[in-house]
Amino acid sequence: MPASGFPFDAVAAAITGAASGIGRALALELAARGCDLALADVDPQALDVVAAQVRERYRRQVFAQQVDVSQRPQIEAFALAAQQQLPHLAILINNAGVALQGDFSEVEPAQIEWLMGVNFWGVVYGTHAFLPLLARRPLAHIVNLSSIFGVIAPPGNVAYCASKFAVRGFSESLRHELQARRSPVRLSVVHPGGVRTDIVRHSQRGAHVQNTRERERVIDSFDRMARTSAEAAAHRIVRGIERNEPRVLIGTDARLMDWVQRLRPARYWELLEAIGRRLTRARP
Repeated sequence: MPASGFPFDAVAAAITGAASGIGRALALELAARGCDLALADVDPQALDVVAAQVRERYRRQVFAQQVDVSQRPQIEAFALAAQQQLPHLAILINNAGVALQGDFSEVEPAQIEWLMGVNFWGVVYGTHAFLPLLARRPLAHIVNLSSIFGVIAPPGNVAYCASKFAVRGFSESLRHELQARRSPVRLSVVHPGGVRTDIVRHSQRGAHVQNTRERERVIDSFDRMARTSAEAAAHRIVRGIERNEPRVLIGTDARLMDWVQRLRPARYWELLEAIGRRLTRARP
């Protein structure tokens, strides 16, 4: 897709989940490009650290607010305050996300509701609150974070996959609506593979998970396999905004899994398991 550019140095961006991981990296990447920022996170102390880093390094205007994105009134208040503080706001990145470990039989419905509240409803609430503001701009962009687990669905991730597939479907349908209306608001959905963040380490354990060692095994496995840094992921997302890419895959692993899913849409997991076993044997 040819580059279409984006006037980063003339606009502001709102980012949820901005206190750590990809969200923090996005705040620094966009500030380096001249963006002012509205930052939201559930952790106010960590959020203040990121806001201070942006101000000190890049001298950009920063508005930061503690927000639980699963709570609609909170994200609506954030959108209103962000627009008042930064009327040139033209980018929204719905990045906040959580994880839940355990097979379906090991998790409680309330835990799935909690995860969906952040991962899916947080995207819906954020988009609903900010879209009317963005639509007033001559050019604006929404970025919704899905996952490669919004393309493939491994076992042991029922709730997480459900939320990320939901984000994908919501985003693709909304993008088509915006295009049909010739809206100035563009939209990208992002599917990261293994990115080195703490989302797995900070994941909630299923209420009925008995094998606590399995949790450590999953964390260690993720840490070994996550090849992409949060900074590289942020750079790729910003490039996706620049080029108006509808779909952004991050990492060689994400591109491989996407290709395998296209090749064998009904039986991709068998092939991915075989590839995983071969790679494991090949490692020294």
